[in-house]
Amino acid sequence: MSDTLIRSHPEVPYATPTISSPREHLVRAAAHLWRVQDASGRVLGHLRIVSDPLGIRYRAERLHLATGGFRLVGDFWRADDAVAALRNG
Repeated sequence: MSDTLIRSHPEVPYATPTISSPREHLVRAAAHLWRVQDASGRVLGHLRIVSDPLGIRYRAERLHLATGGFRLVGDFWRADDAVAALRNG
């Protein structure tokens, strides 16, 4: 018998998504999560990468302070669309 400890592989973080808007930038908050900030540094919401059988989806979320959880704004195929939803929503 062996005393080998079985460990799961560490989660590999995704590269920061590229967005075309010069008005916002992304700041990593976790392996699959970024804060979307405007030019003044105000947080507009969060962008999360979610795997989908058809490819990578970009989820726009807002932090709900009262519950400490995230509220879904929408799922998008492009990071730019998710950022636009946070900017305009």
